[in-house]
Amino acid sequence: MASSTDARVPVRDSLAELAGEPGIERILIGHALRGVQIQVLLRVLLSIFSIAAVALEPPASDAVACGVIVGLYAAWCAAGAVTVAKAGLFVIRYAWLALFVDLLALSSVTIIASRSDHISWTADVLVSGFAVVPMLAATSLRPHVCAAVVIPTALVYTGSIIAARASYGEPWSLIALRAMVMATLAGAAYLLCLLQRSRVETIGTLAAQRTRLLDEVLVVENRERENLAEALHDGALQYVLGARQELDLIAGTADAESVARLDLALRESARLLRSTLVELHPAVLQASGLPAALGNLGASMRERGGFAVELDSVGWPDDFRSDVDDLLFATARELLTNVVKHARASSVQMSIELDDAVARLVVLDDGVGIDEASDAKTAAGHIGLTSRRVRIESAGGTLTIAAAPAGGTVAIAQLPVTPPAH
Repeated sequence: MASSTDARVPVRDSLAELAGEPGIERILIGHALRGVQIQVLLRVLLSIFSIAAVALEPPASDAVACGVIVGLYAAWCAAGAVTVAKAGLFVIRYAWLALFVDLLALSSVTIIASRSDHISWTADVLVSGFAVVPMLAATSLRPHVCAAVVIPTALVYTGSIIAARASYGEPWSLIALRAMVMATLAGAAYLLCLLQRSRVETIGTLAAQRTRLLDEVLVVENRERENLAEALHDGALQYVLGARQELDLIAGTADAESVARLDLALRESARLLRSTLVELHPAVLQASGLPAALGNLGASMRERGGFAVELDSVGWPDDFRSDVDDLLFATARELLTNVVKHARASSVQMSIELDDAVARLVVLDDGVGIDEASDAKTAAGHIGLTSRRVRIESAGGTLTIAAAPAGGTVAIAQLPVTPPAH
């Protein structure tokens, strides 16, 4: 017999493996982009510090050169702040190169300022800015890039304070201690980068495992629905239809009123069974597509809830099949079931459309509505709706439920669509 460890889910995956999981790439990109945004903020603060150092404590010589360098550096930082908001993946991929620009600008100004033959504290102030560079590098998700930045930073810092020693006559012991502090800060930045990388990998692993488990649960759920639908179709529905046929044979010999009651009961039973079959396993979804399946679902819910259902599928291409049809249908079924149970609505408007590779399902009812603040609580109280929301989000989509402006409730599900390969 195989050991129990054979069936365990892997505790860790590499980032390369995780990037192939649905929705995981979005998590990794989100963390990397936040790291770049922190870099931009720190870089802007560093540029302000450099300008203030040169302006408030100008060097005795080469003040113009120092001013030009810090001015160009500040302009470059401002341009980077604008670029981050627009460039997306390009910025994430090449943001680490900007760290060397920080190091070059800071070391250039420090060395130029330290060449003064007069007492000037500009260089001594500027070297403090080197402490920001390891913090910039620590926001990266790539430890090897962080190491490639913090090691030169510690070396350039040491060289800068040695060059500045000629102006201030600082004892070698103090220079050694300051170099040790910067080396410690560089090491701490590298360890912090490793920790951040580990956390992102853990988050990605957990999200990937959640997605896999949800996929497995949905597969089991769909299989059970299909089996139940087949059992009802081949069993209970056939018995009901057979009973109606037998009832027709004895209609002339039995009490007419009793026959009418039995006929009504059998008709209602057959109708309810067919309605249940439509909701359990929509064969029309595979045969005729999502709009036809939603139309049948709306008719079934109309009978159950006693409200009018209007479907608008003009925005959905004819004969289009996508990888999210099953999930959209299941979401619509859950939303309409909630309308039947809770909304006390008289009409429901449902629409499905495809816009720029994004499928959008909207369900709007004129019922009692919900509290905007209670959306999360409502979802938490309904495991079906919660599972749909989690599954939609893991597929890169969103599900929002809010009070409609004219009264009632509006639910909007959006999912990225990958058309099937031909």
